[in-house]
Amino acid sequence: MSIATNDIFAGFDARDFAVFEIQGLEARMEALIERVRPKFHQLGEKVTPILEQLCGEEMFTHVAKHARRTVNPPNDSWVAFAHNKRGYKAHPHFQVGLWSTHVFIQFAIIYECPHKGQFAERALGELASIRKAIPSHYVWSKDHMVPEGQAHGELSDKELAELLARLRTVKAAELTCGIHIRRGDPLLADGEAFLRRVEDTFRTLLPLYRMALA
Repeated sequence: MSIATNDIFAGFDARDFAVFEIQGLEARMEALIERVRPKFHQLGEKVTPILEQLCGEEMFTHVAKHARRTVNPPNDSWVAFAHNKRGYKAHPHFQVGLWSTHVFIQFAIIYECPHKGQFAERALGELASIRKAIPSHYVWSKDHMVPEGQAHGELSDKELAELLARLRTVKAAELTCGIHIRRGDPLLADGEAFLRRVEDTFRTLLPLYRMALA
């Protein structure tokens, strides 16, 4: 699907990342709502039709609200895409989001998902194909609350298998896989190029998403 040329997504700039350096919950949330959240909504409008074509099913946009926070300000924020209209946390989903250091574009299956064990079984059975399909610079993480992860190319087959197997044995286990684009990367200032990168990344991650469907 080609990306519409009207109402162009402007990309992300230094002010967006600086939101996560503002001290205090109220002040940070005010800046997040004013600066970053409109861009997430715009991404939703742009990306959802692309994902629907890739996945062959209706997809819905879910912008993080951080509504349960009462003291600590969020260190990151995101827009998630899932096939469920009411929510995304209990389902395999895709995300685009920001930390103060980078943008992430990823597939995620987090601890609320009741089918993560089934995904682990399927993924372990397809370990060789996953090893070949995921580019070496893609990043795996077992905790979506931590900005760092492990590059696919630096993981041994045993380490990758352990990440996947952990989903079966640890109740709070979760897994994400995708790319990080560092703050200041020129790609982030080119909205059209960024959207193409999102589409390419989600296309690459599509086999993981399909494995995760119940």
